[in-house]
Amino acid sequence: MWNQYRARLSRGLLVAGALSLLLFTLLAGCMNSKRDILIGVAWPFSVENDLFKEGVELAAAEINAAGGINGRQVRLLEKDDQETVTGGMNVAQSFARTPNLTAVIGHSVSFISVATANIYESAGIVMLSPAATSPALTQKGYRYIFRNIPSDDEIARQLALYAAKEGHRRMVIYYCDDSYGIGLANSFEDHAKEAGIEIADRFSYYADARDLNRLSAKWKALDFDGIFVAHYMPDGAQFIADVTQAGIAVPFLAGDAMDTPELWEVAGQAAEGTVVGTIFNPRSPRAEVQNFVGNFNKKYGKMPTSYAAQGYDALYLLAGAVKEAGSADPGAVAQKLRSFKDRPGVAGFHTFKENGDDIGDLVVKKVLRNGQFDYIN
Repeated sequence: MWNQYRARLSRGLLVAGALSLLLFTLLAGCMNSKRDILIGVAWPFSVENDLFKEGVELAAAEINAAGGINGRQVRLLEKDDQETVTGGMNVAQSFARTPNLTAVIGHSVSFISVATANIYESAGIVMLSPAATSPALTQKGYRYIFRNIPSDDEIARQLALYAAKEGHRRMVIYYCDDSYGIGLANSFEDHAKEAGIEIADRFSYYADARDLNRLSAKWKALDFDGIFVAHYMPDGAQFIADVTQAGIAVPFLAGDAMDTPELWEVAGQAAEGTVVGTIFNPRSPRAEVQNFVGNFNKKYGKMPTSYAAQGYDALYLLAGAVKEAGSADPGAVAQKLRSFKDRPGVAGFHTFKENGDDIGDLVVKKVLRNGQFDYIN
């Protein structure tokens, strides 16, 4: 009888011990998770293979290997927005319900970032967009919404200044009739006028070669000397090919949507000399850039894309804001981000305005020569 009692007591103690150990482990896990700095990442992971994810994760690995931020580790919460407004809204609402979330890096396109910004703002969570270039993102007086990419307006400004420096005095604008094309065209026209360039004509549609011949006759009478293309691929490249086929031989300038090898694949020799305003120069001799390129290539066996660089910079900017603020509170992080001036990153130097725009030295100009892009200093 005593032996049976002792056996039952021993089993009971073992069970109690196991339960205590499990409870301790769970509590320790909760304590550690509360110590982690939680950063959401919203991107169409299942749709885009642009190495953005790899850029963010490389930054997280480096930060954590160096001891984290003020002794706390960074933990990424990655969610796929499927590159749709509905998907983006669902992801944003999910992040808004996540306890202790400091910030979200995302989304991949302007129309999703603009649509979700109010959710993050209302939840008091920092959103740092590495890809949304639409000026509308930062025009509503938000306190928690930022971008670490130059806006379309800034890209247009830099291209207008370059065009003026190259001697352009009368230009034509071809644009797509949507928010991106109209916004980029308007910005280029405004900045071109300030730089002393007259916009001789702007249009968004042509029917065929006969239509282009008619337009070119009008432009030649106006003595025009260049065309700015505010369009997407492949339509923008096809326009360049069609214009050249119509006998129009002037330089072309274009926004970042044309920064793709497809420009040469579609337009061929017609695109020779086209200047594109874009982001990230992997050939920059700066130590930050070369270390990033080397580490990225070593880890993934690939050269980093511009979006890999954007994701990498976004996490380091947030980490720097948390470290210097001494807090992962979104309000403190937002306030600290606004204080960053000429903050070095792999994509350039970041400077945030009060409205959340990044107006740092970030725009890169490239020219297409013999089927390859060369960087313009």
